[in-house]
Amino acid sequence: MTLSVTQILADFSVNTPTAQIPEDVKERALALVTDLIGSAIRAAHEADSTPAILSMLAKMGMDGEGICTVFGLNRRYPPAAAALLNGALGHSLDFDDTHADSSLHPSAPVVPAALAAAEMIGASGDELLAAIVTGFEVCCRLGMALDPTAHYARGFHPTATAGTFGAAAAAGRLFGLDGQAMISAFGIAASQASGSLQFLANGAWNKRYQVGEAAMKGLMAATLASEEFVGAIDAIEGTHGFLAGYSDAPAPSRAVAGLGSVWETMKIGVKPYPACRYTHAAVDGLLALHREHAWQTNDIERITIGLHKNGITLVGAPLEQKRRARSIVEGQFSMPFAAAVALLRGEFGWDDYDLLGKPEVDMLSDRVHVVRDSDLEGLRHPFGATIEVVSNGEVYSRHIADPSGEPDTFPSSTALAAKFKRLAEPVLNMNADTLFRKIQDVPSAPDIRIHFA
Repeated sequence: MTLSVTQILADFSVNTPTAQIPEDVKERALALVTDLIGSAIRAAHEADSTPAILSMLAKMGMDGEGICTVFGLNRRYPPAAAALLNGALGHSLDFDDTHADSSLHPSAPVVPAALAAAEMIGASGDELLAAIVTGFEVCCRLGMALDPTAHYARGFHPTATAGTFGAAAAAGRLFGLDGQAMISAFGIAASQASGSLQFLANGAWNKRYQVGEAAMKGLMAATLASEEFVGAIDAIEGTHGFLAGYSDAPAPSRAVAGLGSVWETMKIGVKPYPACRYTHAAVDGLLALHREHAWQTNDIERITIGLHKNGITLVGAPLEQKRRARSIVEGQFSMPFAAAVALLRGEFGWDDYDLLGKPEVDMLSDRVHVVRDSDLEGLRHPFGATIEVVSNGEVYSRHIADPSGEPDTFPSSTALAAKFKRLAEPVLNMNADTLFRKIQDVPSAPDIRIHFA
């Protein structure tokens, strides 16, 4: 009998021995966990949406003292609230990791669900990392099976939709679900998977919240399944399942091709800039050209940036609106803003959002033209860019196939530590070093419940 995609992913999630997950894959997962936590810490104190989320939890009676860690907040929360908070905070700066082939951010929904589940049961650090890898594999593969272009065209946000399944897989593995229970967890997740791109219309905070919600809902789905709640079968490939409902061009085979031998976890990249990944190749190219030619702002007459059509959807259209980013979310999804920051500051970090609304940014943004480059389509990765800058009558061009931080240019441990400390130290001061060391010691932790105490 041929197994369904849902059954194959469920069996993989619960039956893959921790010892069979390669050490380099678990090491990569730890690096990605470190990267996410740094973003969450800074967002806990500086993201503009954080106070509203905390107030909502208080009014809903969900902020009582609990057993689960929330990074950047000096207290513990109940599991569902912790998963929601860590997910929303980890995604708020738009500085978290990306998987090119699925065009989603794996860590923000998966890691918070796994951590909460691990603290619920007292799992070891090694078990936690194995669960995180499981969640990465499930959500990235489902993102590929959706076909990101088709999923975006329907108005969905894959980090939140596919991320709900990844969160359920990670938590369900830690809870010790068997294959049938994991199928139920996926069936429950299918009823909860949601996430809309409508936040682009006004720079809304939905994007952050819906990713935190994916972490929480995945954790809830796995918890329900652990209590013998019966979820729908064939939740992924069924007639009314996830792929049929969320994509006009699903490719179910992509969800299981090479499963257990090709590790999508190793294809996850880390962001050097706190903005949509579709801006990064262009920023890389502009920074390189700026270093070579030392342009003065007034020398630049025109900047033309070619992007994949997915990039146009997110960061290039409508262009006049993108040229006038006024909120952080608008800046995170504005190619003109990112280009202007790179040329004005010679870098692009979280603190550079102080340039929002500045006249010099608007002036440069008006010179940025974002066009669809069909030559970037049909390639393995969608994040490349072509750049043409006209300065003092001279034309300078650059093609960037992949942005920095992708697997071929994955940051060194030193670079990851530096990024973590830049984000965490303004909040934690000297305690940032202590937390960083604790994160690196996760693989040997016998009980994750007390590891971050």
